[in-house]
Amino acid sequence: MLETVEQETGAAPEWSVIWLHGLGADGHDFAPIVPELVRPHWPAIRFVFPHAPKRPVSINNGMPMRAWYDIVSLDFRSRADATGVAESVVQVEELIAREQARGIPLGRILLAGFSQGGAITLSAGLRRRQPLAGLIALSSYLPEVDAAAAQLAEDATAQPVFMAHGSGDPVIPVQIAEHSMQVLKQLGFGVEWHRYPMAHQVCAEEIQALGDWLQARFAQD
Repeated sequence: MLETVEQETGAAPEWSVIWLHGLGADGHDFAPIVPELVRPHWPAIRFVFPHAPKRPVSINNGMPMRAWYDIVSLDFRSRADATGVAESVVQVEELIAREQARGIPLGRILLAGFSQGGAITLSAGLRRRQPLAGLIALSSYLPEVDAAAAQLAEDATAQPVFMAHGSGDPVIPVQIAEHSMQVLKQLGFGVEWHRYPMAHQVCAEEIQALGDWLQARFAQD
């Protein structure tokens, strides 16, 4: 089981958000976003921020760092190490199962991620036979996009998706993210897409839009 940083917005959480960080960061990276995102009238939420394992990253001269998968190519179609992606999906599934064991049903568990973390979020969501409450991918893309149709599990498209990206992102070009979004839509996912004049980062308008999207999820429960 991955080590995690956790925050609960109230006693006896009714919902869980598992949030995956980007390359070279750790579980503490997005913890400060909780007070910016959460609204007073929302149900109690447990935010779970796991630490990715440390592994050598080829594109960074093999330097070990926290990463959800190795980056083996500059070509986004083959950039992600497929074995690493699959391993991380299994580890995320363990975290989802733990939230279930703590009394949170799948319909109240959301999976979120930034950059590499978002790539794992989308990969895990694609493979889920039992839908989660939703998937959130910020400044990210779908790895192995050409194999997406083959990886798609029955009923996975019941999961709503929130994607947001910077038009000036130098790490993951916005066109790559838009292609992933279009592929997900073609597969049958309902995707809410936002584009902002920013780089590889998160902005206040994005947090507001994500909050609105989350509020819609809570209202449907």
